[in-house]
Amino acid sequence: MNSTSAFSALAPYGWDEGWAEAFTPYDAEGLLPGRVVRVDRGQCDVVTADGILRADTAFVTPHDPMRVVCTGDWVAVEPGGNPRYVRAYLPRRTAFVRSTSSKRSEGQILGANVDHAIVAVSLAVELDLGRIERFLALAWESGAQPVVVLSKADLVPDAVTLSHLVQDVETSAPGVPVVPVSSVDGDGLDVLAAIVGGGTSVLLGQSGAGKSTLANALLGEDVMTVQATRDADGKGRHTTTTRNLLALPGGGVLIDTPGLRGVGLWDAETGVGQVFSEIEELAERCRFHDCAHEAEPGCAVLAAMETGELPERRLDSYRKLLRENRRIVAKTDARLRAEIRKDWKRKGAMGRAAMEAKRGSHWRS
Repeated sequence: MNSTSAFSALAPYGWDEGWAEAFTPYDAEGLLPGRVVRVDRGQCDVVTADGILRADTAFVTPHDPMRVVCTGDWVAVEPGGNPRYVRAYLPRRTAFVRSTSSKRSEGQILGANVDHAIVAVSLAVELDLGRIERFLALAWESGAQPVVVLSKADLVPDAVTLSHLVQDVETSAPGVPVVPVSSVDGDGLDVLAAIVGGGTSVLLGQSGAGKSTLANALLGEDVMTVQATRDADGKGRHTTTTRNLLALPGGGVLIDTPGLRGVGLWDAETGVGQVFSEIEELAERCRFHDCAHEAEPGCAVLAAMETGELPERRLDSYRKLLRENRRIVAKTDARLRAEIRKDWKRKGAMGRAAMEAKRGSHWRS
């Protein structure tokens, strides 16, 4: 296979000069470049210049779950063989990772080499701004550009109400485009198509958020199965059971994912900081550089909350996500665990000192 045929066949899936250069050592070995479009049970479907190939991932499946082959990876595949094997994957440019629900707190990669993380939020139910912030923290941490899509916008026919909902999300998503979309009447689909037309996008959200319907609208055909959503709570069945990578007719690539019940942070401190960028900026004006924004004197964050400049809900959400992320990281970082224990002891000592001072004051009076 020559490089020209590889480019013409793989360009719709995101192949470029950078990937071609990274693949050079494998090209010399006679391996084929391809992109993983689906993974299940230790095997994967890979799109190559020779078509879709089925390959085994046994050679590149280490004990570390963060290094397994996943949808969106660019890989080096054997040109033949039964079974055929993936021999390596190219270094990832970005990776969308969440923590699993296991007690071992392992990371799980939902998609690799993603340019846009599309967070689908249904307007059929009340907005959960805290959950949106959680998704956005993971999206920013991945290296992708987040986009919030407010699906089922046709269920909010009043333009003023819809505008207020968009503003609420924009306040919770600084620096993130917020696009109301209706797959029923087509409103907003042109804006979304323009965004996903440049690069690879991963479609994320809870079950019932309308992801499969959005995917079908972007693909121009009913590729993804759509199930009816329950009216009571806006939740639907998991219509997508695996992560699938699909080339869009208007350009770009879409990775559709199953509905996510749980979205745990995974070493996402930088992402949390970007979601709450206004709090991070305020914190730079605090009197103490290590201010926890709890009760410290000269805290610019608390001052902004007291004046109404910073909503209390935003600060509570910021604290919650930072605490959660810190716990996850501490489980795999011995140094951080020691720092947390030291901090607990310091706060405990301060608390005991305050109680003793209070008791001393009581006896003197």
